[in-house]
Amino acid sequence: MILEHIQSPADVKKLSLGELKNLATEARKALFTKLYKHGGHCGPNFGFVEATIALHYVFTTPEDKIVYDVSHQSYIHKMLTGRAAAFLDEHKYDDVTGYTNPDESQHDFFNIGHTSTAVSLALGLATARDLQGQSGSVVAIIGDGSLSGGEAFEALSNAGEYAKNFIIVVNDNEMSIAENHGGLYEGLRLLRHTQGEGTHNFFRSLNLDYIYVEQGNDLATLIQTFQNVKDHPRPIVVHLHTDKGHGFDRAEQNKEEWHYTAPFNPETGEKAQLPFETYGEVTYQILSDIFKEDPKAVAITAGVPSLGGFTAERRKAAGRQFIDVGIAEEHGVALASGLAKGGAHPIFMTASTFMQRTYDQIAQDLCINRNPAVLLSLFAGYEGMNDITHLCFFDIAMMGSIPGLTVLEPTCKEEYEAMLRWAMAQEQQPVALRTAFVATSRPGTYDTTYATPRYSLDKQGQQVAIIALGSFYSLGQQTSDMLQAQGIDATLINPRFASAVDVEMLERLKADHQLVITLENGVLDGGFGERIARFYGDSTMKVRNYGLPKMLIDRYDRTAFAQENRLTPALITEDIVNILG
Repeated sequence: MILEHIQSPADVKKLSLGELKNLATEARKALFTKLYKHGGHCGPNFGFVEATIALHYVFTTPEDKIVYDVSHQSYIHKMLTGRAAAFLDEHKYDDVTGYTNPDESQHDFFNIGHTSTAVSLALGLATARDLQGQSGSVVAIIGDGSLSGGEAFEALSNAGEYAKNFIIVVNDNEMSIAENHGGLYEGLRLLRHTQGEGTHNFFRSLNLDYIYVEQGNDLATLIQTFQNVKDHPRPIVVHLHTDKGHGFDRAEQNKEEWHYTAPFNPETGEKAQLPFETYGEVTYQILSDIFKEDPKAVAITAGVPSLGGFTAERRKAAGRQFIDVGIAEEHGVALASGLAKGGAHPIFMTASTFMQRTYDQIAQDLCINRNPAVLLSLFAGYEGMNDITHLCFFDIAMMGSIPGLTVLEPTCKEEYEAMLRWAMAQEQQPVALRTAFVATSRPGTYDTTYATPRYSLDKQGQQVAIIALGSFYSLGQQTSDMLQAQGIDATLINPRFASAVDVEMLERLKADHQLVITLENGVLDGGFGERIARFYGDSTMKVRNYGLPKMLIDRYDRTAFAQENRLTPALITEDIVNILG
């Protein structure tokens, strides 16, 4: 076996072309085995096996520097840079992350998980090299729809102005996560159909040199191509036409479904079904009804349609009422503001971690103009994605800091439907909703308007008030029950509004309560609880905030993370009893 003897890229350079092809076969086998046992990014890695081997055969890292956009296609790169054991030994599968990571290897230069950043980062490396009179090539690899992001265009334009030896590999597999969207991709299609000779060349228009490679999965062709451009004196785009999922039939045939995969049956391809309902699926069910009732309603996503439950069939059925802007979150928010101004009823939806990219557009394009667009922050909280690049618990602090934005967080799918229907129908203000990954059920009667910040007093008690926001409401219920067993009758409040305080209710608590507990599934610094603590700052009321730490943490154990931050009913009850003395 060749792969198990690859300790560094230097070992790759010693191999013949025939051995390199065998290495590609072994890498695919190791990739397949790890994916069906462990899960991970599938199509992007299968499609970039030969290109990765060719890159390491021609270039010499870390003297030469390779930067992978999103870096979800870097699994083969990890195999060739001393980390093959993490793909060959299932006991070591979690020794590496799913993205490039400088803490793992000198051959990785950045932690990257969000899209469209590689050209900017690599251009910085190239410019620093030139400022210091150093040598070595710098390669940026961008693909899977990342070109549709505004940062990618900005970096390409900047590179065309002054970069020197700078290589941009465009991995064109004709896909994003789902299908590509945007006029740019029509240009790429023309270049593919004309073998790179089309007159409308986006890259040349930015003063970048350009070559096209049709056989993007052929090792010999790739090696020769990279050797030809290694010392190119100007910024150059190497446009590779690759096959997403290449070498794995299921991933080739259903590229969207196999972009990322949970563990699956290697014989049938069957994946384990989630044992719970997600807010993404709930969102689709609600919106599909709203679409029928309101022809002005429209859903917008930024390259991640499945997060909101919109499969390919559902997107087709929605027609003009569904818009995928490509991986362009900033544009998505501004587009929603324009749609609302024009009389439509838009909702822009993406994962909490990607909503972070839209701060200025929410403040400037949306809230200053007071346009009644709706924002949906999905997967919010610590229980979902836990990679350092995909943390989903900063959005309360982010969105709650923007004036003019009402931020709501439901406790269950029934309350979510009430909030979402109100938000989509009202025409007075921008509204953001924040949902967790798992959709819980709590049947009941919920308000149909949220125009004014009013908390819901769900259980009247005394001495202690628990204000439990959104997905942490069940934590508040369990804590209340545990306190009841100890003779403490706590008040339980569903605040509903993550961005505002109910002054009247908080004032009433002063009469017969001495302690207020806040629970939020988000970062404490700048979060919901701090608003409550600030309200009581000049009173005798004690306030204890529970939430998440302001930190960038990678692949934490969720149970341990909750324990460490005392986010269990038993630990919160213990704290309350101690505070009360």
